[in-house]
This record gives sequence, C-alpha cells and structure tokens, in this order.
Amino acid sequence: MADWLEALDRLARERAKAGLTRQLRPRAAGDAVVDLAGNDYLGLSGHPRVVAAARQAIEAYGLGATGSRLVRGSTEAHAALEETLTTWIGTESALLFSSGYLANLAVIRGVGAVCDLVVSDAYNHASLIDGCRISGLPVTVAPHNDPAAVAAILDAHPGRAAVVTESVFSVDGDLAPLAELHAVTSSRGALLIVDDAHALGLLGPSGSGGVAAAGLAGQPDVLVTATLSKSLGGAGGVVAGPAAFVRHLVDTGRTFIYDTAPPPAVIAGVLAAVEVTRAADDLRAVVAGRGAEITGRLRAAGFAVRDPAAGVLSVPAPGPEAALAWAGDCRDRGVAVGCFRPPSTPDGSSRLRLTLNAGVPATDFTRALNVIVECAP
Repeated sequence: MADWLEALDRLARERAKAGLTRQLRPRAAGDAVVDLAGNDYLGLSGHPRVVAAARQAIEAYGLGATGSRLVRGSTEAHAALEETLTTWIGTESALLFSSGYLANLAVIRGVGAVCDLVVSDAYNHASLIDGCRISGLPVTVAPHNDPAAVAAILDAHPGRAAVVTESVFSVDGDLAPLAELHAVTSSRGALLIVDDAHALGLLGPSGSGGVAAAGLAGQPDVLVTATLSKSLGGAGGVVAGPAAFVRHLVDTGRTFIYDTAPPPAVIAGVLAAVEVTRAADDLRAVVAGRGAEITGRLRAAGFAVRDPAAGVLSVPAPGPEAALAWAGDCRDRGVAVGCFRPPSTPDGSSRLRLTLNAGVPATDFTRALNVIVECAP
C-alpha cells in the first residue's frame, strides 16, 4: 500500500480509538424511526403543498438547474423565492445559494472588501469558521455570547470589523444576545453577520427569524444568512441584507458565481414552505410545547439541560464513546438522535443533540423521550 494510504489508515485507527469514527447510515423512504435528529422542525419536508410545488416545478424545468445562477441556473422560481425571503426576513435584498454553507463562505469573504478584521464567536458553526479562514482577514475569536468581550476587541482595533455569530447556536441551541451585540457593533462602526439557520421559521413575527425577533430586521449594518434545509424542509442557502452588498456578491462571490444553482424543484418547494411557515403559529406552538416537555422529562431524570431557544436541545454525555453508544442504543429502539462529538462540539465535550420536530406524532415523541432516558449511560 502506498505510504499516504498507510498514513490515512493510521489516522483512522487513532480516530476510532478516540471514539470519533463516523458512519453513513442510508435510510429508506418512509422508515418508522422517530426522528429527533434531523432539522425538519416544522415537519414541512413532506407537506402536501410543498411536495406539490416541487412536483410541478420538476415537470416544468426538469431535474437540475443546468448551470450557475449567472449562466442558465436562475429561474422564475429563484427570483420569486428571493423576493419572498427579502420581504419575510425584512431586508432590502436576498440572494440564493445552493447551501447554507456556501452562503456563509460568501458573506464573510464578501465583507473582506470593506473590513480588515473578523470577530468570531467561539461556538460558531464550521461553515462560519471556514468563512473566516478563506476571507483572508485577521480573525479574533471572542468568548461565547459575550458582548463586553466583543466591545473590548473592537475598541482595540482601529479599522472596521465584522462580528460573526449564530442567532440560535447549532450545537447547544442557546440564543445569542443579538440586540446587545448590535449595540456594540453599531456604536463602533462594525458590521454584524448573523447566521439565522436555526431560528428562521421558529422565532420572530411569522417565523421571520432571530434577527427580526431582536428588532434588527433591515438594519443597514446587519447581514443575515440562513439555510433553507431546516424549518423550511428543503435545501439551499440565502444571504440577505442591503442591496449594495447583494450586488457585490453577484459580481464577486465565488461560491455564487462558480456553483451550479439549486434545482428549481427544490426552490419551488421551499417557496411553498415559506408560505406555510408564515402562517404556522400552531406548529411553532407545538415546537415550544415539546421543548417544555423534553426539558421537564430530562430534568426529572437528573439531566442538566437548558431551555431550548428554538428547536435544538443538547444533553451532556460522559465522553465520545458513551455518546456514540447512547445514540446507537436509541437507534436500535427506533429513535434517531444526533450524536455530537469533537470536532463538531466547540468546547470539546460530547452530547446528544435532540431536535423538536412538530411533524412527529405526540405519542411517538413521548415514547422517544422515554427511550432516550432509558438508554442513558
């Protein structure tokens, strides 16, 4: 075997010894597993209106977009969704990408034209971390959810900075102090970039997101990103903000210019999902109620868990191997849960990540909670 393959095998053995091996587990359509691992918070991925819209678009446009957005990939469905997201999120403009990951790479690289420092929350998602890396800018990591620390960093920097955070953090599900952070950034001439992936659809007026919930919608120094794969049940990403910045991304954003556009059928399905979501206060109430149910059940069993800000709740595990075994035991009993281990966890500890899916029947949800408690290490 070639030396480089031997080196990879050695690294794989080291990961396995540390409990950090990962496996792909294909699922069948319509399997009977109770899903508390996926991000379909409102249960819209299979909603009849969403599926019908996607079916109609695939008959009209075919399977794929056939090119990048600037070549042949932009359709009327893309334009309609961008217009709808602009109104819903409350910004001047919005631009679609084929994933939330690529949207995050684009927005941070994009501000490199006007900023000379990025300040990144210590618990930010990997896509934001990678965006910081490819931006070419100096990066300072700020303590988690600490506006005072961000203020001190900005006060020591003479230029213009961009502060990057999630609204609802993807691992622990806690809420960023967005209003306080904006007070810090706006008073110091900095930009605020917010990944709203886990809040869009769940927080704010008509589910318009964590930025809107904090009263910051449409602020000219705030840039919003989100994925379309969580509450909206589809795929793709969006950057929303001032029209001048969106125009800048159209002209210079490498992950926009050189990437094939998201399929029209997916975009049409997401557009239908937005329409459902804006009127889905009942589904948001289900998610909130399940958050209260799950924290009550886990606390009664002796687990230290925080109230979920939206649809994510983390449960500490003793270590990566224990977390992996816990998730496996749940899976064997028909319950899918997230298993988060380093490097996916920002603090180096392991946990189960549970998501509050309004599409799961109530009896199945309660049974899943019992399984999680009974399988605990």
